[in-house]
Amino acid sequence: MSTHPVTLGTTSALTVSSLGLGCMGMSEFYGSPDEQSAVETIHRALDLGVTFLDTADMYGPFTNEQLVGRAIAGSSQGRDAVQLATKFGNERLADGTSLGVNGRPEYVRAAADASLQRLGVDHIDLYYQHRVDFTVPIEETVGAMSELIAAGKVRHLGLSEASAETIRRAHAVHPITALQTEYSLFTRDLEDEVWPVLAELGIGLVPYSPLGRGLLTGSISSTAELAEGDSRTAGYFPRFQGSALEANLALVATVREIAERLGCTPGQLALAWVLSHSGSDGVSVVPIPGTKRVRYLEENVAATDVVLTPELLAELEAAVPRDAVAGDRYGDMSTIDS
Repeated sequence: MSTHPVTLGTTSALTVSSLGLGCMGMSEFYGSPDEQSAVETIHRALDLGVTFLDTADMYGPFTNEQLVGRAIAGSSQGRDAVQLATKFGNERLADGTSLGVNGRPEYVRAAADASLQRLGVDHIDLYYQHRVDFTVPIEETVGAMSELIAAGKVRHLGLSEASAETIRRAHAVHPITALQTEYSLFTRDLEDEVWPVLAELGIGLVPYSPLGRGLLTGSISSTAELAEGDSRTAGYFPRFQGSALEANLALVATVREIAERLGCTPGQLALAWVLSHSGSDGVSVVPIPGTKRVRYLEENVAATDVVLTPELLAELEAAVPRDAVAGDRYGDMSTIDS
């Protein structure tokens, strides 16, 4: 298992590990939290060279940042070994109530201060706007974000789920280091308009859900197998529902066949596919698969050793045609900038 340094962005460059760790599921959305297991997973990640950690204020809400902060403080490597990313913009109350998307400048400043306090750090390496606020010009939001850099609270700026036009407008205000968005064998729509803009402007890509929210691991055959409280059972993700799930599982079966021939797991093959795109058109790609278990973390890191030849890539993409996946990736796409 091996990771290596990768540089996100060019004008405002941040060097991170070639694989990151999404920490969201340690606190919410994927079953009951287990803090001890989560901390052990973060510490093992750091030991394996996975030093790019991803969280957000809304996860928990608020508790995931606290968890990540405690894990970093208790690690043998220390804060300087970690590239810490968090996000603002999906505003929630402590009881979980959603207040919607907020990109107002005054909220940007308050949210950053609150995140720094919960994380227990003096700066955030990469600060994302989690979702675009359609009621606030992106120039105003990014302007406030850039003030955080001037104040030494943030080192680099990012956007999440932003369109090509929004990325251009934001980058004109202050260099954007990375775009975080969903990207996997099952979700490839960003290749049309967004990828060329990332290449042109020198912005890195940080794919979340590179394993299709677990579908591409081959470990899910029914939502009945998922834990109580898992958001994939609630109808929020159409790809996990009814006939769509059946169709998508048939695609996963073809991925499994190729993986077995290569001597890896379906999840490792799917993750290797994402990793193989790093450097294409000059775009650095650093996926952040999420897990709260050490064994799954180790499986994901081992994907960095899976080598895909052009012939294997072509075979895999033929097995999972870009438009073959059934169902939208979210039940409500109204917050996605497109």
